Amino acid sequence: MGDEPFQGRVGRTFEDSEPWWPEVRRARPGAPNVVYVLLDDVGFAQLGCFGSDVATPTLDRLAARGLRFTNFHTTALCSPTRACLLTGRNHHSNGMGRITDLSMGFPGYDARIPFANGLLSEILLLHGYATFAVGKWHLTPEDECHMAAPRTRWPLGRGFERFYGFMDGETHQFTPALISDNHQIHPPRGYEDGYHLTEDLVDQAITFVKDLRAVDDAKPFFLYFCTGACHAPHQSPPEWIERHRGRFDDGWDAWRDATLARQLADGVLPAGTELSPRPEWVPAWDSLDDTAKAVYARYMEAFAGFLSHTDDQIGRLLQFLETCGELDNTILVVMSDNGASSEGGPFGSVNDVRQWNVVPRTVEEAFARLEEIGGPWCHNNYPWGWTVAGNTPFKRWKRETHEGGVADPLIFSWPAALRSGGELRRQYVHAIDVTPTVLELIDVEPPETVGGVVQRAIEGISFADCLTDSGAESRHHTQYYEMFGCRALYHRGWKAVTFHPIQDTSVGFDDDRWELYHVDMDASECHDLADREPEKLEELIQLWWAEAERHQVLPLDNRPFSELVFGKPRLVPERRRYVYRSGAAAVPETTAVNVRNRDHVIRARVEVPDGGASGVLLAQGSGLGGWALYLLGGRLAYAHNYVSVEEHHIDSDQDITAGPHELSYRFRRTGEHTGTGELLVDGTVVGQGTIPRFTPMRFSLTGAGLTCGYGDGLPVTRRYSGTFPFNGTIHEVVVEVDGTEFVDPEADAAFAIARQ
Repeated sequence: MGDEPFQGRVGRTFEDSEPWWPEVRRARPGAPNVVYVLLDDVGFAQLGCFGSDVATPTLDRLAARGLRFTNFHTTALCSPTRACLLTGRNHHSNGMGRITDLSMGFPGYDARIPFANGLLSEILLLHGYATFAVGKWHLTPEDECHMAAPRTRWPLGRGFERFYGFMDGETHQFTPALISDNHQIHPPRGYEDGYHLTEDLVDQAITFVKDLRAVDDAKPFFLYFCTGACHAPHQSPPEWIERHRGRFDDGWDAWRDATLARQLADGVLPAGTELSPRPEWVPAWDSLDDTAKAVYARYMEAFAGFLSHTDDQIGRLLQFLETCGELDNTILVVMSDNGASSEGGPFGSVNDVRQWNVVPRTVEEAFARLEEIGGPWCHNNYPWGWTVAGNTPFKRWKRETHEGGVADPLIFSWPAALRSGGELRRQYVHAIDVTPTVLELIDVEPPETVGGVVQRAIEGISFADCLTDSGAESRHHTQYYEMFGCRALYHRGWKAVTFHPIQDTSVGFDDDRWELYHVDMDASECHDLADREPEKLEELIQLWWAEAERHQVLPLDNRPFSELVFGKPRLVPERRRYVYRSGAAAVPETTAVNVRNRDHVIRARVEVPDGGASGVLLAQGSGLGGWALYLLGGRLAYAHNYVSVEEHHIDSDQDITAGPHELSYRFRRTGEHTGTGELLVDGTVVGQGTIPRFTPMRFSLTGAGLTCGYGDGLPVTRRYSGTFPFNGTIHEVVVEVDGTEFVDPEADAAFAIARQ
């Protein structure tokens, strides 16, 4: 029964009663499926159909039978764009002015999409659609992404009937942190057995459709399919990286030139579009030595392999839909969430967590590990030169409001209704416009209420008329941008934009220099007209402030890491004593006991089996960084993996007999992020040593949490392999922390540049 009032009659008996049933919700006959394919950190120029020489044949074919929008824009960052896409409202209107991890206590930044801003999934559910989300989510507040959290802002709480994917902004592609519906699961197999996340996501998406069609052969579905690609780590099966070996040896300067030529020849860019100058902080390729060239080319090969492999897997999904006869009547939207990422820094990275821990990333180490790049033991990311190239011909990159951060590829296809044959569209379009366009195409009016909550007006503008009329005028005339203090305002072909340095509080927002571009004529922002057109510039600046007031953009704050972020109340209060039991779900790092830079004791009450004990007692992190208390060969051991730079081990000098025991590890802090460790069996010290460098800030960026009785699939130490489950019985593992959370100012300052 629904919520509608009963319209029958209830008498004393069935003879004088009349039954009534609410009308079953069914979509209109012939209603199309809707599929959103959302790529991550893929720049404007990185798909083949947008000028790249990276092989993306699936998306190229889709573009050839659909439409390419070449003036499409996003917010410059992932969570904000995703909120825009699903709701049709601006990112600050959704409380998503930043990524969920960096929320603040202001309406535009609290990372809690209001229920008054209904998601497309919630709307379509009311109209008889099945709704599936697969892949990256990153729309739930960080402190609600654990097994004790409320699920109201998880996918199943926001109108999706099934979910399979990961909650955070990134995850390991070979050993991901997975959620199925509302609970945590382990990957179905290990990377040694050929597992890769993208292939798994496609398998699950296909399964969802199969399950639906096994019961209902007419019900349309909405599939929100979000790959981890191409966010770091850039990981793919090795044969896909090998396909690109040597392809980027000419470097980023030559690649930019060749890409611009392809874009102009194909009409992706207006005739006369110029290539923005290479930034001064990116070296000329020819100035690099042979070692750097080899390393930087390899980083790009890994990215290209990741993208091509993803394209191939998307092809597998589309082939399934075509085989089932579903593809023609499917509205298919493919886009990226922001420009290419600069998070690899000037030299690239073999492990992005090092940046969080103030550990240098060197070309020399990468060269020594060249063949590992793209594989499971690296969290690799390419250097700035390839970021700039990926955004050809635009300036700057992800997280900033110049075109390199906000201009992205968009492909739109609906074979049954749009016979476009590979046409291009140059009308200005924003991510908030996609959902209102889809609603118009499927003839669904935005509801007045969803779940009893009165809905706010959708802020996006449908571009449905552009789908059939290449000459239709742009209907989206004005759009503000803001990200960490970087700001821009687009208005009728003009754009005012200012860059504000992240975290730097020495520069006031009123001191920022605004630039002015006539982007209808100068798409790549090469000719600043601020001095020539001061009145136009002032008009747009004032319009920006008006839009900022209207959409909850204020207060401005360029500090991703400050007391406004760290000072918020914890959903789960911190305590001094934590109890863990074997087999429980992995606990996210933000919720687990914090042992960094403080005295702590780990005590495990266990039963050791006959024949000797082995396996993990308690572990946190993975082979990219973390620690583990475990037994190997019948002896107790502790390992600390310092961001995969070095491992520190403390080993017992005696075997442990069968039977009940208390196995302990005690750490005493002797300085900033250093100390001594002792292993104890039933209170007796059996091993001791020094941990000269304890991880100061983060063990993992890929979702590897704290586990009891087993470890991550990419183990903290290569002394053992796989998840290495304990072969005895663990009654409980107690962790006690003593003292305050010591903070290293130098390590804290690293947050200023982390992930940028």
